[in-house]
Amino acid sequence: MKIVVAITGASGVAISKKLLKFLNSRGIETYLIISEAAKKVCRYEGIRVEELIGLSTKSFKADEIESEISSSSFQFDTLIVVPCSMKTLAAIAHGYSNNLITRVADNALRLGKKLILVPRETPLSYQAIENMRLLKLLGAIIIMPVIAYYTKPKTIEDVTNFIVGKILDSLGMEHDLYNRWTPALEEE
Repeated sequence: MKIVVAITGASGVAISKKLLKFLNSRGIETYLIISEAAKKVCRYEGIRVEELIGLSTKSFKADEIESEISSSSFQFDTLIVVPCSMKTLAAIAHGYSNNLITRVADNALRLGKKLILVPRETPLSYQAIENMRLLKLLGAIIIMPVIAYYTKPKTIEDVTNFIVGKILDSLGMEHDLYNRWTPALEEE
């Protein structure tokens, strides 16, 4: 399995890091694209870009449009954009392939590959909702990074694990990052 992971300039790089760690631990081939804005977010969120690069099979800058993964002949299974900025979401929705991230997303949509987007914004604007609607019509999987209270998270890592678990669920991969829903209620 070959997975392209793209990190854009939105908060939530910890989700990307946890996802890359998991995929790396399973021997999954990963191709990482990091935008310049994402590098700034990494600094704000205390995550070293070098650590993310070290968790991937190969890494690229978003302006490396000449790279092998830019071509529709590059064989990959899934593109995951996590976190996905509203700028990147809009570009993908409207076929604006101005960098490596949006080019690979365009290839994923054109070739019927799996495209998973994890948009990080709240509250949502009308334009963002319309762009997500359009992407859903195009076949993208949109995973909003929201808290599940039934898992009774105690730490930010618990919340991150739930979101990464939902991404892995979309890939059909087994994991134990969160407790799945069970209808049994505890007595109060």
